Amino acid sequence: MSHAIDNLASPLTADLQARLARNFPQRTLELAGARQAFRECGSGPAVVLLHGIGSGSASWLQVAQELGSKARVIAWDAPGYGDSTPLRALAPDASDYAERLLQMLDALGIQRCVLVGHSLGAMTAVAFASGVQQQRVSRLVLISPAQGYGHPSRSEQRQQVRNKRLHALEQLGLQQMAEQRSPYMLSPAASPQALAWVRWNMARLNPEGYRQAIELLCGDDLLRHAPLSMPCEVHCGEADGITTAESCRILAKSLGGTFALINDAGHASPIEQPCVVAGRLAFAIKESLTGASL
Repeated sequence: MSHAIDNLASPLTADLQARLARNFPQRTLELAGARQAFRECGSGPAVVLLHGIGSGSASWLQVAQELGSKARVIAWDAPGYGDSTPLRALAPDASDYAERLLQMLDALGIQRCVLVGHSLGAMTAVAFASGVQQQRVSRLVLISPAQGYGHPSRSEQRQQVRNKRLHALEQLGLQQMAEQRSPYMLSPAASPQALAWVRWNMARLNPEGYRQAIELLCGDDLLRHAPLSMPCEVHCGEADGITTAESCRILAKSLGGTFALINDAGHASPIEQPCVVAGRLAFAIKESLTGASL
C-alpha cells in the first residue's frame, strides 16, 4: 500500500524513515484470509507492542532500537492500520482485536510475552490478557491507557467523541487532521523531530481502520475486561492532556497495578521519551523473567 505522505518527508523524518526501513522493517503474515502487518527486531524474550488510535507500528521505532539488544521486539499494525486487513465487524470490540492478536502470536510462535499497550492499544492488551490465553502474558504494561467510553455512565461523552472524530476525518482528511492533532499528543517541550514523527505516523492512517478504532474507543470499556491474573503496571506522561495522570492513576488502582509518571512527556511518550519508555520495558522484561524463575 502506498502512502502519499511518504512523498512529503521532511528532513526531520527522513533519518527516522531510513532507520525504520533498515532496522525495524515491516513484515506481513497471511492469517485465515486476513493480512497482518508487523515490525520486528532483536532476539530474546518477546515483548509485543500495540500502538494507539492515531499511530502505527512505526511509532515504536526508537523504543524498539533501544530494546533490540535485550528482547525480541514485535510491534503490530492493528487491523485496518498500515497493510493489515480491517476486521469484519463494522463496530468491533477489544475482543475482536485480541483474536487477531492471538492469530499473529500463534503464527510467530510466541507462547509467552510482555504485552504493552499504548493509548487505545491498552484496550486490546487488557482484553487479551484477561481472556483464555492469559497465561501467554507474563507481564502487562499500559502506557497512557485509554479506558474507552463504553460504560453506560459515559453515554453522553461517547456520542460527543464519536461525532467529533468522525467529523474531523470527513471534513479535514487525514493529512490536515494530523497537522491539527499532533501537537496535542506531546508536551510543550517536545522536539520538532518528535512532533514531525507523530504527524508522519498519524497521516498514514487508513480511513476504514480508523473508523473501526473509533467504534472500539467509543463502544468498549477497558475495565469490562478486568480483573487480571498477571502483574500490571501503568505509565503516563506527566504532561499528558489526553489520558491524564490522575485518570491513569485511578485506572491502575482499579486494575491492581502500579503507577509511574514519565517526566517531560505528553501522551505520545514512546516518541517523546523513547529511552525512558525502553528502560521501563527493559525492567518489565527483567521482572517477568525473575517471576518465571521463582
